[in-house]
Formats: sequence, C-alpha cells, structure tokens
Amino acid sequence: MDQLATPARFHATREAMATAPPALLPHPPTEEQLLRQLERTLHRQLPAPCAALQACVIIPAKDEATNLPATLAALAAQTTLSGQALPTGMIEVLVLANNCLDRTAATVRQAARRHPNLVLHVAEVQLPHPQAHVGRARRLLLDEAAQRLEATIGPTGVLLSTDADTLVASTWLAATLHEIELGAEAVGGRILTQTAATTERCPVRRTQLSDAAYRVLLRQLEDQIDPCTADRWPSHHQHYGASLALTVRAYRRVGGLPVVPFLEDEALWQLLLQQDLPVRHSPHVQVYTSARRCGRVEVGLSWQLREWANLTAQQREPHVPCPHELVRVWRARHRLRAWWQQGAHAAGPELARLARAVEVPTGDLLMQARQARTFGQLWQWVEATRGAVLPVPLSGALRDLRTYLREGVAGA
Repeated sequence: MDQLATPARFHATREAMATAPPALLPHPPTEEQLLRQLERTLHRQLPAPCAALQACVIIPAKDEATNLPATLAALAAQTTLSGQALPTGMIEVLVLANNCLDRTAATVRQAARRHPNLVLHVAEVQLPHPQAHVGRARRLLLDEAAQRLEATIGPTGVLLSTDADTLVASTWLAATLHEIELGAEAVGGRILTQTAATTERCPVRRTQLSDAAYRVLLRQLEDQIDPCTADRWPSHHQHYGASLALTVRAYRRVGGLPVVPFLEDEALWQLLLQQDLPVRHSPHVQVYTSARRCGRVEVGLSWQLREWANLTAQQREPHVPCPHELVRVWRARHRLRAWWQQGAHAAGPELARLARAVEVPTGDLLMQARQARTFGQLWQWVEATRGAVLPVPLSGALRDLRTYLREGVAGA
C-alpha cells in the first residue's frame, strides 16, 4: 500500500508546486548567499586563534593527501634566522580541503598529531561548480586568516600563502617576517622546483632554467634603469601562491584576493602595485615546489611545463618580451614617474614627449594623470593602453640581456 501511495503523494506535491503563487516557490541562493554559507562553514570548523598569533599560513588543497605530509613537515621545522625554535603559538597553518575525493583532511589531522609543536587546523568544504577553483579556495582562507589575525595582533599580522605540493625552506617564515620588518607590505618568495638528477638534462628542464635566467637578469636590468626603493637588486621576479605574503593592512587596502579561476596571485600583486605599496621579491625567502605536469589549476607551473614540452616536441623555441623594447619602456616609466610626482600635471612639451615615449595619446595621458591617486594606477592604465611588448625568441633575448648588463648601457 505504501509503495503505491508514495508516487501519488509525489505527483500531488508537484501539482501543488506548479500551481502555487510565485512568491511561495523556493528561490535558489544567490552567489553572495552561497559565499556567506561557505565562509560560515569554514569558520565553524576552526577553533579560536591563539592569543600569541602573529602570522597565518594558508594552504588550499584538493586531493593532496600524497603531498601534504612533506609540506606540513617543512612548516613544522621552521626556525628563526639564527636557527632557534619559533615562539609557541606565533604561527598557525590553515588547510582548506575542498571538493576532495581522497583523504586530504584526514592526512592533515594525522600531521597535526605527528607535529604537536605546529598549530595546524583543517576545514572541509564542497565548493559549488562555478566556484570550485583555487581562486575561491585561497580567498576563503585569506579572509578567514585576516579575521583571526585582526583578533590577535591586528593589521600588522602577516598572511602567508603556500601550496600543498611545496616544501618551504626552514627559514621561510623568519626571512619573510624580516623583509616586512624592513618595510615591505608584501613579499614574493623565490620558487625553485624539486627535480631529480635524471631530469637535469631534460629539454624541458633546460628551457625552464633558461626562462628563469631571462627573468632574473631582466629584473637586474630593470633595477638599473628604473629602481624601486623597496625592491632593490638582488631580487627576483616571482610573487606566486607557492610563496606569497602580505600584511593584513595591505590585504584590506586592496580589497582582498581577486576571485578568478587562475593567476589569482598575479591579480593580487597587480592590486598591490596599483596602490604603490612597498613590495619585495626577496631572494632570501625560498620554497621548492613540485615539477609535476598534471596540476590542479588551468594556468600555473604545470601548465607552463606542458607548454614547453609541446614546443620542444615541435622543435620550436619559446618567445619572451623583447629586452630592447623593455629598456625603452622602463626609461619612459622612469621619466613619467618623476613628472607625475612633481604634481603640476599640465599640458606642454614635456607631456607630449612622455606620451610619445609610452605610446599613448597626449590628452588621455594628461586626463589619467590628473585622475590617478597613485602612480601605480597611472602606469597600469598606460600598460593596458599601449598593449603588450613585442615577443622574441628566448635565446636571443638572453644574449641581449647579458650584453646590456656587461656593457652597462642601461642608464636612463
């Protein structure tokens, strides 16, 4: 009898819903409501922060049970720059296990028992399909970490990000905090790859090393042409999620991490530059990340390695921004910054020369200069307006860079 009655009740309910007034039908939650629910779900799973908390390390993790034990062991082995143990409760690690099909959360709990000196928490969430990406996971973690630090040390608290397949150096935290004590509001660490000796002669590995040499030499050349006070050479070019830190104050000032499916770290860095905040690419802050080619994001290191492998198979060379054009752009930026900082933004011969140098209309440059609250805002408009720098083969770009640095012709 019950088996016959159940379908009847089901059809009666469907009929009633179909004829119900629209106001009585349930509405699906909005994206904002879903986000608030996710935030509450994350927050409820975490205990209150320790009163001594000064820095919070966040790790988004999806199906990372294999990699996390080593990652968390490296965090448990953090020391001061002189090799001493860190004060108890000074740091905590928050792991967000999202949309996992493996034992990621259980692995973190096991690590917490294995490393009682490390304050380690894990939360589990199921992100809805449109939001199931690293940008949303990292944003949830950073927002939660910022609130926890505001409840303890305040706006000077430090947010640090790393990845589940990354091993931080023993002084990673201490070196980061040292750079912030020296005045930086954000710090990008040097990201090296974990590679076996057998891969050193691999064509993709050689391309990776050549690209890294190009980027570091480019940074050295830029420092000679248009130096940044907070980020003088020696420095590097990386500011990615595997090693990225910023103060709570800076995080709030830029409005938080942009929620994008990939390159969310680059988007955050651009917001920091837009606000003219002092940022640092520190060679003393180092991590070692996986060289796997099957990663968790659409665009990242694993994607880049696959791209290089495809080019190698086609016997083609990667292309990179032309050093000659970058030198010209940096010289123009140096002059434009000096003009903008003078404050008297008026039309005239100098403005016309600057507009030609940065390849934007004179009138538009004047209008943007008057509207911009920071030079970073003005320069990001210039870059968006003038377009990308001409790409050239990597090997030729490396030769040109070495010539510039050897001959010392980079002066403005």
